[in-house]
Amino acid sequence: MTRTTSFVATTAAAAALTLGLAGGATAAGQHDAGRTQAARIAAAGTAPACIERTSVENKPEGGVRVYLRNFCGKTMHVKVIVKYWSDSGCKSMPNGTGWLFQTVGGRYERTVVC
Repeated sequence: MTRTTSFVATTAAAAALTLGLAGGATAAGQHDAGRTQAARIAAAGTAPACIERTSVENKPEGGVRVYLRNFCGKTMHVKVIVKYWSDSGCKSMPNGTGWLFQTVGGRYERTVVC
């Protein structure tokens, strides 16, 4: 297997796992599930400014470090979107709390409500 083929296979496998498609899903089912996930993220939108993003860092060697704080006056549900890596998953943040999210790969893209 060439390096390019290996990279493509690894990338495809990571994408399938990220979307939760492992375990016998059909190609048509994978396409629909990916569209559904994209639609949920698009509908959620970017998190409001009351979710403070501090220490947003794309590490030179790869990886993300971002610290979020909730000043919205209520519990918020947020998700960190990471390009080229797995996203954070939906995190419940009560008012006045903070959350440190880190990865060893990828680049910070945005924070959304979920």
